[in-house]
Amino acid sequence: MTSMAASATSVALLPSKLVFRGRFEQSRSKFLTPSSASSIPCHSISISSPFHRRKPLGIQASVSTSDPQVRTGPDDLVASILSKVTGSDRGVLLSEEKHKEVAEVAQELQKYCVNEPVKCPLIFGAWDVVYCSVPTSPGGGYRSAVGRIFFKTKEMIQVVEAPDTIKNKVSFSALGFLDGQVSLTGKLTALDDKWIRVVFESPELKVGGLEFRYGGESEVQLQITYIDDKVRLGKGSRGSLFVFQRRV
Repeated sequence: MTSMAASATSVALLPSKLVFRGRFEQSRSKFLTPSSASSIPCHSISISSPFHRRKPLGIQASVSTSDPQVRTGPDDLVASILSKVTGSDRGVLLSEEKHKEVAEVAQELQKYCVNEPVKCPLIFGAWDVVYCSVPTSPGGGYRSAVGRIFFKTKEMIQVVEAPDTIKNKVSFSALGFLDGQVSLTGKLTALDDKWIRVVFESPELKVGGLEFRYGGESEVQLQITYIDDKVRLGKGSRGSLFVFQRRV
């Protein structure tokens, strides 16, 4: 996760390499001018940020009605994207065409995102990483083609705690019989209304009765492109798409 529980959130769970201070992907997108608006239970919060100006929260949407049979409300889009990623081993098993379909639904959901998602208290809580368009972005080498042979991922969790703490965890089974986990703790900083940066401490690895740290600090950046009480979507600094589902 995030590299886990970036993951930050959203943030990728673990760095993609054990050489740290890397950056995740970037694809900054502009919100569309709303053609209609409605409210959601999301009020402003303050995460350490150089931006003090606040704008009223709202929902931005622009929905195509060229096909009246297509249901394009946010609830339907959330259900659609979850149905596409469920059972995909967090995106690993999807074909290129299926990845494209996920990206298209995510693009539509982005139109319904609140104006200042980094200030929305819905970001807090525990999230499962259910999809990433780049398999190694959350989990690093543990999620590479070779890594997946030896490490079977059991859970990828990101916990966002007020006011600015992110905890990522990847739990796995090594060689089919040895349980372990890699965890990261980081500090979240808001870069603007949509982008966050998380600086993580060195990873902690637990395997059997062994426990130790390795590597050094790492940093990730993530744009929050949609959030509600069920899912959170993020885009890394090089364009990787993440889908987080709230744990119940």
